[in-house]
Amino acid sequence: MTQTPTWADVLGPEKTKDYFVSTLKFIDAERAHHKCIYPPQEDTFNALRYTPLADVKVVILGQDPYHGPGQAHGLCFSVKAGITPPPSLQNMFQELCHTVPGFSYPQSGDLTPWARQGVLLLNTVLSVEEGKAHSHAHLGWEQFTDRIVEAVDRYQHGVAFLLWGRHAGDKAQRVNPRKHLVLKAAHPSPLSASRGFFGCNHFNLANQYLQSQGKVPISWQL
Repeated sequence: MTQTPTWADVLGPEKTKDYFVSTLKFIDAERAHHKCIYPPQEDTFNALRYTPLADVKVVILGQDPYHGPGQAHGLCFSVKAGITPPPSLQNMFQELCHTVPGFSYPQSGDLTPWARQGVLLLNTVLSVEEGKAHSHAHLGWEQFTDRIVEAVDRYQHGVAFLLWGRHAGDKAQRVNPRKHLVLKAAHPSPLSASRGFFGCNHFNLANQYLQSQGKVPISWQL
């Protein structure tokens, strides 16, 4: 069986392209002008750091990082221990409480345990200016995260993609539905959760699919 390449293998060439170099230069210049950019520079690629390509079993796509102080740390929807879970994450926990047997509301909003089990917690845009949601859209991040999704589609099999909201849903065109499970729902934001996120049962459906593929299901309890 062919060995799955690493993120460095598949994204190394991408990082030399003009659009990616320009994206990082823009962010560096913003920081040099004392603008506060989230997540911290060292956390920007945590989704890839915590979940190697060979380990990906589930992909959860967010929009862009949280733009409040101390929240974003490079995993979509996640906040570090001690930070109050934002509304979207609270709604995710509500859905888990209502649909996953035995799940109890967590004390921490840190989703790192999911990432370490093979849940790629990826935003479609990987940086944001403080207090300005989606301020780094169209810098080039979307093209980079397209390549990430395409790599999962190509080099993995039997992955559950949980796509919530329009920005995540747009990535579905990068995924072969005959090779993977693609689930779409409304975004867990309070603005839209009641229009199809609550009751979507994606966490259970993902685990049922993983088991059908002979894979160990995700322990969602934190």
